[in-house]
Amino acid sequence: MDEHADDTPNTPDIREPRLWSVDGWTARVVKNEDDDGWAVEMHRAGDAEPALVGPWTMGRDKKNPKPLDTAAFNTLVKTAHEVIRRAEQHLHATLHRQIDVEAPGGRVTVSLDIEPDEDNPSARLSAVDAAGEALASIAVSPGFQLNRASALRWVEADFAKPR
Repeated sequence: MDEHADDTPNTPDIREPRLWSVDGWTARVVKNEDDDGWAVEMHRAGDAEPALVGPWTMGRDKKNPKPLDTAAFNTLVKTAHEVIRRAEQHLHATLHRQIDVEAPGGRVTVSLDIEPDEDNPSARLSAVDAAGEALASIAVSPGFQLNRASALRWVEADFAKPR
């Protein structure tokens, strides 16, 4: 089961003009605080913040919002999933970096893995050779900047703790 799915058993679907709640997703049409228009918020059950907020279409009377419908709701769910996926990919890329460098003994893959704990963040710098054999692994500051130059310096310094 999806860890973010609504864990309330048999929660009835809601399909109102300005509020839809189906399969752990809720779309709510709200007054846009920035102008005279409307916005839609997409919330995933269990998340504190909306996954997506965007402008919403005015109805024919040019005052009230267009009602939600199946096609719009499905598009909003798909878009919100994509936003969440991209955010997760970005976070993963920020916390887990990997660079290949050429050393005298051959190609070395240097990795930096950051654990973003609020109270005690940590990071580990590690190296493996072309065959996948571990060469070194040390704790470093979570602020360590891994780039090609820093990776090569670490390899050339025989994996001594970077300053």
